[in-house]
Amino acid sequence: MSNEEKLEQTEVVEETKAEATEESTEEAHEEFEDVAREKGERKQRSRRKKIETQEEKPVSEWQERVVQIRRVTKVVKGGKKLSFRAVVIVGNQKGQVGVGCAKAAEVIIAIQKAIADGRKNLINVPIFKTTIPHPIKGVSGAGAVMLRPAAQGTGIIAGGAVRSVLELAGIENILSKSQGSKSPLNAANATLDALQKLTPFSDVAKKRGLTMAELLN
Repeated sequence: MSNEEKLEQTEVVEETKAEATEESTEEAHEEFEDVAREKGERKQRSRRKKIETQEEKPVSEWQERVVQIRRVTKVVKGGKKLSFRAVVIVGNQKGQVGVGCAKAAEVIIAIQKAIADGRKNLINVPIFKTTIPHPIKGVSGAGAVMLRPAAQGTGIIAGGAVRSVLELAGIENILSKSQGSKSPLNAANATLDALQKLTPFSDVAKKRGLTMAELLN
């Protein structure tokens, strides 16, 4: 075989290799484009599903506020058992509020149990023009809370657990003073006790045989 024939064969081999590489690169590009399209379609589907699920979920009117989380110990036969206590205020800002307290080995479980306990112990609060009808005092253990109605624009003059209970109850203007124990649980329960003792103007008017206008005048 002559040198010219050898050169021609090598050129043919190189051309076939180049064509094969070009075909393989084109096929790879096509496969890559197909995969990218599939991924884009999957992302669009997942986004649509997320949007649909977000739209379908109803917004709950109930609000929860964690007031205190403490680590407590219980002395048992084998030593000390550690757990967490959570105090949570639950309310809808429309005249319903409750206080829940629960213990568990984990913080999240304790909060969930406290929320369930608070929803079981809801009370109805009589609200008159964004405040309470009359002054009242509530007691719980060694703690006491005094509440007084306030004029429009005063706001909630309170702090700590008392403020959380009043805000979630839906009261906008009120004066308060916490006395005795500074425990958040005692303060929250004392505030709940005071709100539970409130008497609406409609009940007083019925007892006296008067209308609301005559009573308020």
